[in-house]
Amino acid sequence: MEKKDKFSISYFTGMILVFILLDLLFFPASSGTKTFTYNEFIQQVDSGHVAKVVIFPDKIVGEMKGTHKTGEKSKITKGPAAPWRLRVQSIEEQVKHQFIVNRLPDVDDSLLLSRLLKANVEIQGRFRSNGLRNFFLDWVLPFLFLMLLWGFLMKKMGPGNPMLDVGRNKAKILSETPNNKVRFRDVAGVDEAVEEVKELVEFLRTPQKFTRLGGKLPKGVLLVGPPGTGKTLLAKAVAGEAGVPFFSLSGSDFVEMFVGVGAARVRDLFNQAKNHAPCIIFIDEIDAIGKSRAQNAAYGGGYDERENTLNQLLVEMDGFDASVGVIIMGATNRPDVLDPALLRPGRFDRQVLVDKPDMKGREAIFRVHTRELKLSSKVDLKRLAAQTPGFAGAEIAHVCNEAAILAVRNNRDEVTMSDFEAAIERVIAGLEKKNKLINEKERKIVAYHESGHAIVGYFTPGADEVQKVSIVPRGIGALGYTLQMPLEDRYLMSKEELLGKIRGLLGGRAAEEIVFGEISTGASNDLEKVAQLVRNMITVYGMSEKLPNVSLVNRSGPGFLGGGPGLERRSEYVERMIDEEATSLINRCYEEAKELLKQKRDKLETMAKILLEKEVIDYEEIRVILGEKKEEGKGISNKA
Repeated sequence: MEKKDKFSISYFTGMILVFILLDLLFFPASSGTKTFTYNEFIQQVDSGHVAKVVIFPDKIVGEMKGTHKTGEKSKITKGPAAPWRLRVQSIEEQVKHQFIVNRLPDVDDSLLLSRLLKANVEIQGRFRSNGLRNFFLDWVLPFLFLMLLWGFLMKKMGPGNPMLDVGRNKAKILSETPNNKVRFRDVAGVDEAVEEVKELVEFLRTPQKFTRLGGKLPKGVLLVGPPGTGKTLLAKAVAGEAGVPFFSLSGSDFVEMFVGVGAARVRDLFNQAKNHAPCIIFIDEIDAIGKSRAQNAAYGGGYDERENTLNQLLVEMDGFDASVGVIIMGATNRPDVLDPALLRPGRFDRQVLVDKPDMKGREAIFRVHTRELKLSSKVDLKRLAAQTPGFAGAEIAHVCNEAAILAVRNNRDEVTMSDFEAAIERVIAGLEKKNKLINEKERKIVAYHESGHAIVGYFTPGADEVQKVSIVPRGIGALGYTLQMPLEDRYLMSKEELLGKIRGLLGGRAAEEIVFGEISTGASNDLEKVAQLVRNMITVYGMSEKLPNVSLVNRSGPGFLGGGPGLERRSEYVERMIDEEATSLINRCYEEAKELLKQKRDKLETMAKILLEKEVIDYEEIRVILGEKKEEGKGISNKA
């Protein structure tokens, strides 16, 4: 109501000013001015009583004789120009006798000019000035314009202006957002991490419970884990449960092109946090500003804005008292690149690992993400968890969403098990490309290639269970694939199991050579995986015959992004030994795969023919075609 009243007053005041302006501009004061009709004006001209005139389009303004100075010549335009185009020159004199004549629309301008010239009337001058009007035009109107311009600029440069807000932090207070409905019950598969962060809520709600024996509240908690495991989701759950202000921002929000902005935003963030205490500060992707400062030493000199921001963050974390009730949470998937000063006790006191879930955790995550889905009664979440080893929470959520979309696309009323299996294939192998045309010869090569993978993987100890074989193109460049998954989560693998994986990967090329007598480029992806596995066995796992129990790598920390360990400096002799042993190991596994396929040649032909006919063979059909095996195996997904 108050805002509306202010608007009404401002509107009313503005209308009054507009009316005053219009009155002064278009209706000048006529005090002391006589109004003539046009006929009376002509009579005055013919009688010689008119001294000078100024002709306007709608009126004629002039003065009578008796006050006009002599010695000035009349100035008119040459030719039949319209009188309102005459140039009016000002004269400095006090006019006492002024008159105004309203022009008629049918006045002949040329006749009027000739009559005025004949009467020796000066066609120039200025009628008596309006003092109030001139004051408004010369002083008030420019002043009002400047005031309006100043107000406009100040409004643009106010709190919402990015130039003035460049030093303010960009944190969002999640706990004050009603849309944040995430709770701890929505976070599954990382029970240990949930228990750790639950304590943060207790710290803030009842700090005396933890300080009664003289202890201090932790200042910072760092969430560490691979991408997609739920670090940000866990932080949102803390915000939903805490009941205190929760400042959420990304590490990149501190970085701008302006010098000193990052440090200013850090200061502003902690000042706001202290004013809202108790509260939680969550910095996602903290490695954007927290990278080790030693990495910049090689470049030497210069100003590093990111390093200055990190220094300010370290100072602020040291500067506030833990009893104030401000707790900092950070999240990163690259803890190995963080500065040691950031990780020391007193800053980030705790590191909570948010790792990929095990089978039980994956089942719980499926249960969370299928709450809103209309599931078929035949959907087995435990089996889905078994079919998704190594999946993070984000990938499982993606599988559930893809399954629902596939069910709608197939006009189903509920999401079935086949929709989930198709969604898992899409996540693992890529989008199916049924419209991709390949000639019959290549199609036949792909069928035997994938059959070779499946048969070697099926009968080789150490290979993963073969779930599906397809010659339908998927993803980028994959003309077919063999889907193999372990029956259970594995954390350790023996040398024989790794060799089984290598044989399974080489089974596709071995089948091509046996059947066609030549090899193709379809095994390029398989050979890359084989080379990586063999070199890891020799240089990382110490499974070498020539260099047993020797690790030839330098691990600086957990590489969640797959950067891998760094290499130690090696001599040419050691490198040659590694290459020779790797080549020998690969050749031996390849020959063993060929020998197995020769023994199972009839099954190879049978599976290839069925693939050419049906294009896709599932788990049950594979068992019917290949029969029972003496030893169950484990392995990986092979793409042609």
